[in-house]
Amino acid sequence: MEGRLEKTLSILIPVFNEEGNLSLLYQKLDGALKKVKTAYEIIFIDDGSSDGTLEILLDLREKNPNIKVISFSRNFGQTAALSAGIDFSKGDIIIPMDGDLQNDPEDILILLQKIDEGYDVVSGWRKSRKDPFLTRRLPSIVANKIISWIGGVPLHDYGCTMKAYRRDILKNIRLYGEMHRFIPIYAQWIGARVSEIPVHHFSRGYGASKYGMSRVFKVILDLLVIKFLLNYSQKPIYVFGGIGLLMILGAFCAGLYALYLKFFEETSFILTPLPLLCALLLLLGFLSILMGFLAEILTRIYYESQGKPTYQIKETIP
Repeated sequence: MEGRLEKTLSILIPVFNEEGNLSLLYQKLDGALKKVKTAYEIIFIDDGSSDGTLEILLDLREKNPNIKVISFSRNFGQTAALSAGIDFSKGDIIIPMDGDLQNDPEDILILLQKIDEGYDVVSGWRKSRKDPFLTRRLPSIVANKIISWIGGVPLHDYGCTMKAYRRDILKNIRLYGEMHRFIPIYAQWIGARVSEIPVHHFSRGYGASKYGMSRVFKVILDLLVIKFLLNYSQKPIYVFGGIGLLMILGAFCAGLYALYLKFFEETSFILTPLPLLCALLLLLGFLSILMGFLAEILTRIYYESQGKPTYQIKETIP
């Protein structure tokens, strides 16, 4: 990005109706960043707050020229807020964090230390998480194990907002839905070094959590999208064609069994649903394969019309 600052730090903080937390958050953040000894910027993204959040952010901006404020016209969600923060940031290292005082700004230092060891992504792990067990921690434990298994990146806490990224890792990543939590999977997919360290976590003071159990279903669906994009974005026929062939195989088995019942058990076709099942599976199988062909055509249009390569170069060594 033009105007990018060298060796700088960008702190991204999405906020939504957090007027009671912002002043104390800024005090803690200001104290932590004075220990960093590098240029920094703090980007607050007001995600359509309906309280006095924006006014407080503007007051903080008057006190500190390193603060930037992005105000959304309505609530778009955390992923959109982080995406906007990344787009408008200029630092070499990008660290998102929550605005509800549950993250500790002092952990910025240990994230940067881990980055200095050569890692491209350092994910925070709320090892001693201060949230209700049944409604928050238990579903999170299960979800993290599933995500680690499917995504291939074993992390304890995908849901922790506090992470550190090198800018080069994020430049080609576009975020949708709830996909901000899956950035480590994207990053490792393109060859980044990913690590995880424990970070502090505090109980929420002012306000209420903006997340409910309905978010779990969104995360599962987004994870399926991630898995598809990671493994089959360039060969979608393997998915649709594989499903189609399985359906055709099922149709073949149903048809054979219907014939067996007809000639060896003297069971008429009209007395069993197998012929109907055979026809249905055969039709769905061919339709799935045709969808695979269409997906292949769209994939080629996507890459060839925009001149996008099907690979990503880390560096060239003459």
